[in-house]
Amino acid sequence: MHPQFTWDDLQFFLAVARTGHLSAAARQLRTSHATVSRRIDRLEFTLKVKLFERNARGYILTQMGQRFVETAERIEGETERLQADISSGATSQRGVVRLSAPEGFSNFFFAEHLPAFVRQCPAVSLELVTIQQIMSLSRKEADVAVTLDPPKAGPYFAEKILDYSLHVYGARSYLAAKPPISTRDDLLAHPFIGYIEDMIFAPGLDYLGDVHRGIKAAFQSSSIFAQLTATRNGLGLCVLPHFIAARYPELEIVLPQTVDLRRSYWLLCHRDMRDVPRIRSVIGYLGGMVRTNAPLFVRDRRAEASTDVPNTSPADEPYRPPLLSHR
Repeated sequence: MHPQFTWDDLQFFLAVARTGHLSAAARQLRTSHATVSRRIDRLEFTLKVKLFERNARGYILTQMGQRFVETAERIEGETERLQADISSGATSQRGVVRLSAPEGFSNFFFAEHLPAFVRQCPAVSLELVTIQQIMSLSRKEADVAVTLDPPKAGPYFAEKILDYSLHVYGARSYLAAKPPISTRDDLLAHPFIGYIEDMIFAPGLDYLGDVHRGIKAAFQSSSIFAQLTATRNGLGLCVLPHFIAARYPELEIVLPQTVDLRRSYWLLCHRDMRDVPRIRSVIGYLGGMVRTNAPLFVRDRRAEASTDVPNTSPADEPYRPPLLSHR
C-alpha cells in the first residue's frame, strides 16, 4: 500500500512553496533541512506527481505544484478556522504574517504604529516587506498587501482604506533663490525629482504628467526616501505625499491651490485567507489605524491659503520624525 499524505505533509509543502528553499522552510518549521527534503519527496511519491523543479536557485513550483498550492491553502485556511473555533482570544491569532507595503507608507507611517500592533496582537509575528515591486499574493510572497491600485482580477479581497494627497514641494532655500512660481508652466524652468520611469511598479506612482505634461525628471530614484532627501537638499522640485513632506518645515508647497493630486491605498489579501485569524487580526488593525489617522494624509487647503504659510497643521502634530538617518 502507498502511504497517504497528511496535513503535516501539506505544511512542509506550503513552507517550501512560499520560501523556495529547504533551509528557509526548515527554519520556519523549526526542523532540519533533511526532514523537509524527505517530506517533500514522500509527498511527491504519494501523489505520483512532481511538485517542484530543483535547481541552483532553489525549489520552483511546477504547473501541477501551482495548482496544488491553491488546494493546500484552502485546507490550511479551513484548518486554521477550525482551530479558531476551538480556541479563543489571542491564542487563535498566532503565527507569521508577511505584509507588503509601499516604502513611504511603511517607513513614514506604519512603522511608528508597530508597538501598538504588538500590544494588540502579541502572538502574531509580522514580516514587513517594502521592496519596490508588486508582491505576489497567489505565490505567498506576501499574506497581506497595501497597494496603490486595486487588482484587476484574481481571487482577492480588496478594500480601499485611505485617500492621500500629493503636492509639489521644494526646499525653502531653493525657492528663495529662484523667481516666483505662479503657474504650472513656470514649473518647466525647474529640475524635477521623480521615479525612474521604466521601474515604476504601480500606475499610481506615475504622476509627473498629472502636474504638467512637459515635466521630465532630472534626478530619478526608485526610493521615495531618496527623492525626499534630494528635495530637502535643494536639488529641485518633487511631488511628495503630504503625510511625508509635512514633517519637514524646510519644505514648502509650490502652487498649493493649483496642484493637488489624490491617490489611494488599498488593502489586499487572498480571498481564501481573509478569515484566517492571524490574517484577520492584521487586516483589522490596519483598517482601524488608517481610519483613525486619515486626517494626516490629506492636506487641509483651508488651513494653507498661500505658500507663505508654513506647511504644517494641527493634524501633523502627532507625528514624530522617522527613525531614519537623513545624512
